Amino acid sequence: MRLMANEKTPRPQQVFTLLVQIGRKDGDGLPKGATGGALICYATGVDEAEAVRETVAVLKKADVAPLDVTGYGTIEEREAEGHEIDDEERALMQRALQDNAVIVAQMTPFFEDKKSKKDKK
Repeated sequence: MRLMANEKTPRPQQVFTLLVQIGRKDGDGLPKGATGGALICYATGVDEAEAVRETVAVLKKADVAPLDVTGYGTIEEREAEGHEIDDEERALMQRALQDNAVIVAQMTPFFEDKKSKKDKK
């Protein structure tokens, strides 16, 4: 089968690991007193840019305020860099791929350091 000049070869979906820093917003689900947080997400896309766009869109719909996204690549890229990936993490990545979804695997709230606040006075 030959592709015509205007046809594109379909690119497969991949799963990307993303670290999303979030700020505060009403209804964001962060604990009282938190100043923001970080989310580890597994998101699908034909490339990392698409995975980031989809993740930001999903988080905004969920009343979360994404501030910055850092991409850590696909499972293959992470393994090539020496990251250890356990079975639970692999299962979440597989689920994201099967469901064509964004999965929030971990949420870490940030709190202001009271000691550094005193140092500023």
